[in-house]
Amino acid sequence: MPLAVLDPLPELAPPDDRPVGETTRRRSWSGHLVLLALAVFAVFPIYWMYSTSVRRPSDVLDGAWLPWPLSGQSYEYVWKVLPIAKMLGNTFLVAASTSVLQLVVALLAAYAFVAWTFPGRQLLYLLLVGAWLVPFQVTMIPNYVYLSQLGLLNALAGVVVPTLCSTMGIMLLRQHLQAFPRELLDAARMDGRSSWLTLWTVVVPNLRPALASLTILLFISAWNDYFWPALVLQRADSVLQIGIRGFLSAEGNNWGAVMAASGIACLPIFALYLVLQRQVMDAFVRSGLR
Repeated sequence: MPLAVLDPLPELAPPDDRPVGETTRRRSWSGHLVLLALAVFAVFPIYWMYSTSVRRPSDVLDGAWLPWPLSGQSYEYVWKVLPIAKMLGNTFLVAASTSVLQLVVALLAAYAFVAWTFPGRQLLYLLLVGAWLVPFQVTMIPNYVYLSQLGLLNALAGVVVPTLCSTMGIMLLRQHLQAFPRELLDAARMDGRSSWLTLWTVVVPNLRPALASLTILLFISAWNDYFWPALVLQRADSVLQIGIRGFLSAEGNNWGAVMAASGIACLPIFALYLVLQRQVMDAFVRSGLR
């Protein structure tokens, strides 16, 4: 009886002679190079803004990579033409009021969605998310008419009132509260604490990092807003974003002044980020935003 012919074993691929550490280092270097390229791509517009702001007015459009000779004429012109101190104060007041009130409303709404059980809770939340998907251009005219009836046009309060509810803030805080231990809420309820007292003495102290992160995000969003303040205030000396727009006209654009005013407007945000950058990064990581 003939012997069965066995198929030869397939040749194994030769092992990689490179050490594991060397491969890891190469991947690390490639990853760092990609991150460096992305960082340069993100920082370059900021560099170009400040480099343009310190050029002489005659050299603004020369396209040189390095500004030389340096000049502060654009900043002097901006400080002379615009009431920068007043506009910074108004912008800070609007951004701070908007972010704080949005945070309070979002905290109360998210706590109600998580801690309480009531008929139509899920439907109400879906309607809230659906309202978030409605473009602002659809609601701006009804809001404008409503502010006109209230007499809040050309007033800082008119910028704040229609933006009191932040759907993004409600969604983020609801996500954090869903991971909150239910045992703590039940223990506080058994201890005789009301829902209001439980919120401020149990939930808020344990939710402080998320609240700080969301406050920063809301503040930056309110600070950078242009369209709604321009529609409501209609004054060039109200907030910084509208004042910057005044340097762009049909007769010509003063790019040096635009960049100088934009650089001044960015300084408070840069300072806030440098002080609270850990909370900003924590907000993105926890919420899953990019």
